[in-house]
Amino acid sequence: MNKRPRCFDLDALQSFVTGIELGSFAQAAERLGRSTSAVSAQLKKLEQQCGVALVEKSGRHLVPSRSGEVLLGYARRLLALNGEAALAVGGGALSGPLRVGMQEDFGERLLPAVLGAFSRAHPEVQLTARIGRNAELLHGIAAGELDLALCWQWQQSTPWMASLGAVPLRWIGAQPEDAARFRDTSTPLPLVMFEAPCLMRSRATEALDRAGIPWRIALESRSLQGIWAAVSAGLGVTVRADAGLPENLYRLEAAALPALGVAGITLHQGNAVLTDAALSLKSQLCRELALRLNPAV
Repeated sequence: MNKRPRCFDLDALQSFVTGIELGSFAQAAERLGRSTSAVSAQLKKLEQQCGVALVEKSGRHLVPSRSGEVLLGYARRLLALNGEAALAVGGGALSGPLRVGMQEDFGERLLPAVLGAFSRAHPEVQLTARIGRNAELLHGIAAGELDLALCWQWQQSTPWMASLGAVPLRWIGAQPEDAARFRDTSTPLPLVMFEAPCLMRSRATEALDRAGIPWRIALESRSLQGIWAAVSAGLGVTVRADAGLPENLYRLEAAALPALGVAGITLHQGNAVLTDAALSLKSQLCRELALRLNPAV
């Protein structure tokens, strides 16, 4: 007789993924509106089904074991597919134009995870996406060219903006020792930055000025890909959030460079009343960000 295949519980997989992404199952329980004991029981059930430990301690945080890393990839795919199926079954009548913009930092992860799934689930919606910087996206909101825009929170505001939390800013370099390597020299710290005005650029230069660390702009770019390429080439260090960080670059040790604080994330909308399609996508964006980004405040 064939052995019955394992059927993983989606709620348990959601708790597992959230716990790993937050580094704490107590925080996962709070995020998901469940008790800590319920989340712990779900994790234990998953480990019993798999027959192996899925998490292990790393300092004060929990990280996935080797088997946990394998399950994590499948769990994310299963949850994404479940969300896509729920959209398709629950809201197939959505239609009409929908224009959304987002910062480059969010594009790599949220475009396939949210916009791709939304487009497949609602083929009657004419979805148009724009990747850009804050000023461009907020101009699109003000001019009525965008229905929704996901931005970094900085100087500008719009009438119907909503805060979605905050994420820590990081010093980024091509090698883990870049902070110490550049600081060991008598020359100013080389920075790779967007053209001004830029939130990350301002945070970096203000923090360095407060710490009395000399700096210079080694490369000024109009695109995030240009920044990543210049940092990879060893031209200097930059400041970004973890969202979209390439695998070949490193978060630098905070001890060598001044703290940068956090960056808020805001969702702007072009009108007080959104279409059904825009409301559905807004809800999906908020859920996805809540799971993927670890709020620092």
